[in-house]
This record gives sequence, C-alpha cells and structure tokens, in this order.
Amino acid sequence: MIRLSIPLRQTLSRLSLPVLVAAAFGTMLLGKADALLAERARTVLADVLTPFYAAFAQPARAVRDAVAELPGLLALREENARLREENERLRRWQAAALALEAENVQLRGQLAFIPERAPAFQTARVVADGGGVYARAVLVALPPGVEVSRGQIALDERGFVGRVAEVGNRSARILLATDINSRVPVTLEGSRSRAMMVGTNGGRPRLQFWTEDTRPAEGERLVTSAQGIAFPAGLPVGVVRRTPTGGAEVELFARLDRLDLVRLFDFGLGALLPPEAVARPEPRGRR
Repeated sequence: MIRLSIPLRQTLSRLSLPVLVAAAFGTMLLGKADALLAERARTVLADVLTPFYAAFAQPARAVRDAVAELPGLLALREENARLREENERLRRWQAAALALEAENVQLRGQLAFIPERAPAFQTARVVADGGGVYARAVLVALPPGVEVSRGQIALDERGFVGRVAEVGNRSARILLATDINSRVPVTLEGSRSRAMMVGTNGGRPRLQFWTEDTRPAEGERLVTSAQGIAFPAGLPVGVVRRTPTGGAEVELFARLDRLDLVRLFDFGLGALLPPEAVARPEPRGRR
C-alpha cells in the first residue's frame, strides 16, 4: 500500500495544476455563457465569505487605527504634561492672588477706603470708517433713546480705542488713538513713568515726552494716566515697540482694523473739559 500510495500522490500532484487551470477556464466559460448564474454564484460566495472577512478585518482595522493614533497619543501625552505644569503654576498664582485680595480688603478697611462708582457704558456697532475732518475715525450707530456725550471713552474687548469726538441724534464719531489729533496721557507700568501717546495717522502711535531718566522698554505695558483729568487711570492701552531709529511706538491692544462693537464708557470726565479740548482737528494729510 505504501509503495502504491507514493506514485499516486506524485500523479495527483502533477495533475493538480492542470485541473485547477481547467476549472478556472470552465468557470470563465460558464460566466460568459450564463451571466445571471455567475452573478448568483458570486453573490452566494460573497454571502458565505463576508462573516470571515469581517472577523479578519476587525483586528486588522484595530491595529491600523492604533498605529495611526500613536503620534496623536504621544502628542497628547506631551500636551497633558504641559497642561499639568501650567495648572500647577496657575494654582500658585491663584493662591497669591487670594492672599493679595485679602490683604487689599484689610488695608482698605483700615484706610476707610470709598470705592469708585462703576462707570456706565453703552454698546454701539461700528457702521462706517473714516469720514469727516479726521483721518482715523469710525462712525457708530446709536439706538433710539441712547445718550452719548463728547469725550466718552471707547473700548473694545481688548483695550483703549479712542474718544467720542462728535455726537448726533442717531450716530457718534469716535476719534481713534491712531489719528494725528489724538493725545492720550499714559503710564509705563514697569517704571510708573508718565508719557504722552500721540497719533500719527499710521498703524502705531508714537510715544513722547517721557522722563529723561526712564527709557521705555521693549514690550512694556502701557495704561492710561489720570494726569490732565481727560482720562481715567488704568485703562489698558498697549505695549512699547522700539523703532530702528531709537524711538518708541505703541502697539495697541485694540484691533482698530477690525472694529465691530465698541463700548462707550461715561467716567464723568467729559463735563470737566471745554468742547475744544476733546479734539482739535488738523488737516487729514498731515503726519
């Protein structure tokens, strides 16, 4: 039997390839002869093999997704470590802020401090740029019943924008901080030195008239100064940017090129100024 089985296996192995080729050609001829039958056969075969495909595809998909998410997981790990460090730093700042707030309340109680009245404000929408005698100004629409007076301070969500220069029944014109007619007293937060921010009709106002022993530092924050009673103290203005020639300009916090809504604050200072002190128009082309 063993001697007979060996030649039989050899014969079958030699015949397997021709048999498979013949079966393939037969299947092709059958498909050409009867397309409907071939389609049904393919459908039945697909139905039979689909569960196996799904069973094998699930692990392969899981492995592929895991490999694709690996860079993201590594980035998330680094981001998580950074956020933990930042959260810890913010907790320390929060503890320091709470301690300073408690100390501030205690000192105010000892000094019989009277807090200032919160200023009233109105929100207005910018409807036009430029126009009038000013090169850098915007026109805002006022809803019926809203009262606005000259000299009120305009702020956006980031900082100082300008002052109300003209008022009508349904509109008001705001003189921007970059206009050549704008003069804003400011304070350097780092040195507490005072200076004057002067508009240039350009993108950044100039910083002038600071004290000789104090040089504005690059990146130093500026806030409004109460000197001259025209502005309240402490409104955020911008940061110092040094020029190649050694001068100082102000990069404003407010985005004057994309103003949409502004808040007009009434600090009660406009009534203390004569009308001509709010703005003195100069020719539009002058720089």
